[in-house]
Amino acid sequence: MLIQKKPSWFIPEHEATPESVYVNRRQILAAMGFGLAGGLGILPSMLPTMAAAAISGFPAQRNPAYTLDRDISPEEEATTYTNFYEFGSSKNIFRKAKRLRTDPWKVKIRGMVEEKITIDADELIAKLGDQEERLYRHRCVETWAMAVPWTGVPLARLVQLAKPLPEAKYLRFETFLDPDIAPGQRQSWYPWPYVEGITIEEAQNELPFLATGIYGKPMPNQNGAPLRLVLPWKYGFKSIKSITRISFTDKRPVSFWEELQAREYGFWANVNPDFDHPRWSQKTERMLGSNERIPTLLYNGYAEQVAHLYADMPQTRELFF
Repeated sequence: MLIQKKPSWFIPEHEATPESVYVNRRQILAAMGFGLAGGLGILPSMLPTMAAAAISGFPAQRNPAYTLDRDISPEEEATTYTNFYEFGSSKNIFRKAKRLRTDPWKVKIRGMVEEKITIDADELIAKLGDQEERLYRHRCVETWAMAVPWTGVPLARLVQLAKPLPEAKYLRFETFLDPDIAPGQRQSWYPWPYVEGITIEEAQNELPFLATGIYGKPMPNQNGAPLRLVLPWKYGFKSIKSITRISFTDKRPVSFWEELQAREYGFWANVNPDFDHPRWSQKTERMLGSNERIPTLLYNGYAEQVAHLYADMPQTRELFF
């Protein structure tokens, strides 16, 4: 047996000082004057790189309550094989998505709330408390799937911050609209901007996540930077990317794909292998990084957490598309 002696400088990862304790992006940006940079021994030319890399909250502590029954998908696959129709209909849009400027990024909270809020995405996340990492399954309606570590905060905290009025029944999410940067938005047959919605009961469940990162790093543009919704028990098109507006309303939102083809992409879109898409089966899925197909799980494996939300609803096809 080979026994390796640890060097004297070695410390376990759990004892290391979190990055967020000793570095903060906005502090670095504020420190871009020569005096402070010189005092810290930092060259001015180094500051932009440090500012881009040192975003507070990365890597976040993993929440052990959210585990996986499968291997984490390869990072390269999960960050280059993506849907983002604002930049085109192919899966290989990560290069085009680099055009999107995500800092600064304003988010508006509107509708049936006690106080309307307009806030930078970073400041919003800071208000919502410490970020955490969660391992979630992700199931696309096209039958590919992945398992990834997301960084972010529970959506329920935003609901609490917004203080919705009693009449509010739904959350309506909207993404950016900028055809000069996003060539897909020049296609007039799509109902831009991208819109999605969920009920307020769903929003207050433990699973919905406002994600700011993936694989312990800030969110790449193609995955929905700087702020995206993650709904692991629903088909992936419900997890809207690059959010700019969240509205509390008493009217059920009509989502982007629902407006285009409601028979194929409904409001609920809960994962269920027993209800096929009109053009293909939903019984199995292909994990990114593998050609193997595995059985799809009811509610994508999260029935214990969410099935009660739909207990009083007819278990018909409408609930799953």
